[in-house]
Amino acid sequence: MKAAVLVFPGSNCDRDLAVACRNAGMQVNMVWHKDSTLPEGTDLVAIPGGFSFGDYLRCGAIAARSPITRAVIEHANRGGFVLGICNGFQVLTETGLLPGALMRNAGIKFICKTLDLIVETSDSAFTAGYRKGQRIAIPVAHHDGNYTASDDLVARLRDEDRIAFTYAENPNGSTADIAGVLSENRRVLGMMPHPERMAEAAHGGTDGAAMFRSLADAMASA
Repeated sequence: MKAAVLVFPGSNCDRDLAVACRNAGMQVNMVWHKDSTLPEGTDLVAIPGGFSFGDYLRCGAIAARSPITRAVIEHANRGGFVLGICNGFQVLTETGLLPGALMRNAGIKFICKTLDLIVETSDSAFTAGYRKGQRIAIPVAHHDGNYTASDDLVARLRDEDRIAFTYAENPNGSTADIAGVLSENRRVLGMMPHPERMAEAAHGGTDGAAMFRSLADAMASA
């Protein structure tokens, strides 16, 4: 079970994400954005939160064109697991691996607090550790977390059971309260909230730990 945590200039949640993966039993490699290949045997690519390249141009847009990102796209197209959190979610939409876009919060303010999420599906390696309909407490910390999608896209995501999480109380104006979405093959997840910040009791809660355990179990049985 090998995870590669990407590091861009401006990443600030990479170590937290690496710790959460290691605590779930994964072997973790930190991968610099200028590398052109992933470590051999990588099962999971984890793209952390932060402010890659200072959030210039559009959040995640420059990171999406880094050398390592081409390898991530190839990994995803082969059926590998990819997890993008916060800025990582923005990167995934910029690459086209996930649909929709992340826009400025509706209130035009940075939001940093713990919120309740509703688990919309347990049918994925990321969410199998939860029950459909379960409420979990996960922190958010973002300025551009307003998930924006057309009515047709939202209908398709619902029909295909690809909405992973919704906000119990929408903090940022996201379409249909969406907090996280899955790819068509269900092996890529992007989400704005930070499960790695709720993966140890010392953080004030462990609701995020089930995601990393579930991923580790999926990779072990693959």
